[in-house]
Amino acid sequence: MEYDVIVIGSGPGGYVAAIRAAQLGMSVAVVEKAEIGGICLNWGCIPTKALLKSAQVFNYLKHAGDYGVSVTGEIKPDLEAMVKRSRSVADAMSKGIQFLFNKNKITLIPGTARIKPGRKADVTDAEGKTTEYKGKSIILATGSRSKELPGLKQDGKKIIGYREAMTLPFQPKSMVVVGSGAIGSEFAYFYHSIGTQVTLVEFLPNVVPIEDEEVSKQLERSFKKSGMKVMTSSTVEEVDTTGELCRVKIKTKKGEEFVEAEIVLSAVGVTTNLEGLGLEETGIQFDKGKVLVDDYYRTNIDGYYAIGDIVKGPALAHVASAEGITCVEKIAGLDPEPLDYGNIPSCTYTNPEVASVGMTEKAAIEAGYEIKVGKFPYTASGKAKASGATDGFIKVIFDAKYGEWLGAHMIGDNVTEMIAEAVVARKLETTGHEIIKSVHPHPTMSEAIMEAVAAAYGEVIHL
Repeated sequence: MEYDVIVIGSGPGGYVAAIRAAQLGMSVAVVEKAEIGGICLNWGCIPTKALLKSAQVFNYLKHAGDYGVSVTGEIKPDLEAMVKRSRSVADAMSKGIQFLFNKNKITLIPGTARIKPGRKADVTDAEGKTTEYKGKSIILATGSRSKELPGLKQDGKKIIGYREAMTLPFQPKSMVVVGSGAIGSEFAYFYHSIGTQVTLVEFLPNVVPIEDEEVSKQLERSFKKSGMKVMTSSTVEEVDTTGELCRVKIKTKKGEEFVEAEIVLSAVGVTTNLEGLGLEETGIQFDKGKVLVDDYYRTNIDGYYAIGDIVKGPALAHVASAEGITCVEKIAGLDPEPLDYGNIPSCTYTNPEVASVGMTEKAAIEAGYEIKVGKFPYTASGKAKASGATDGFIKVIFDAKYGEWLGAHMIGDNVTEMIAEAVVARKLETTGHEIIKSVHPHPTMSEAIMEAVAAAYGEVIHL
């Protein structure tokens, strides 16, 4: 069987690429060995946000009195019910992708693919039957999975990865989370919020280490203020699982420390799914777990493309989707603009939320820029004050010479929704004064962006 485009993997890179290809008039097939929608939709972005919403509601109820609301009776979390809701959200979204496939006449091929020379792919189904398919173009979008460290082997019971963390059959009394990137910080916040005693361990000096240092320090303060134990510049050396509790040996700047916990969650990053894909047989070049591609995701072998976590760049769902669209538009003969990896937003859905785009202050200085920095605290925001969410700030960085908006770094309520303003403004090469003169609605948290920009230029009103 032959198609114009065969996409291997149905995550946010694969399914978006498939739909866009179908919109452009191509015949499309998608090979998927598991659930439609991939890890993000089924075991990542979407179900975790459902869990985090449950934690938010629980915390609202615990603090209802702060808002003048009287709640009687015991308020307690029900992890089983939270997980059930999370899974139902993921299932509904997966069915939505299936609807879009049907709507766009995309063929779904269940099974595991292995590519071959000649733009061909063998797909083996659950019964072991193998069928050969041919495509004028083949797009690899196989994504990634939880990374395992040598001293932190996951057994799925006491030492777990993110998939198990989303479906634990019981709420642990204690947990050590190793790694404070987005995945680690979000799960640390979730379990801590519903009453689990959490210790967050980070190898680097700051939590959410890719973020601006001021943001990282603020999140660490917020976590500690809520009662979470945070250990930075620390390394988990080994975990003894022979006892009832895990005994975690942690190397810190002050020496060795032991922490006991029911569960250890490894959130030290991801590793790409390239094994058994047939790259060597096909002659496709890859290095350090990443397929080598050009600006339009073409590999070194004509007709083969790769997008998403398996290529160089941030392993983010929205990046994979953008890459998929650019890739198929190029295949279709259009002239898409290459993706600007310097303008990719990053979001962490803790409480407070974290969002950023562009250069950190440190990076801008190291790059030789003379900069203007503006910062506006949520404590000065009327909407944040009214919402009872004053933990956070907006920070912006501009090039002093030409006015280029170099970066935006946010921590606080709603910032994962607000960061898009900075992304669009940077894309349009908007200046600081154009932001200041753009009337923002009051009272909103988004007006803190305008105030931060005004602060950079010495024109802030409410600070």
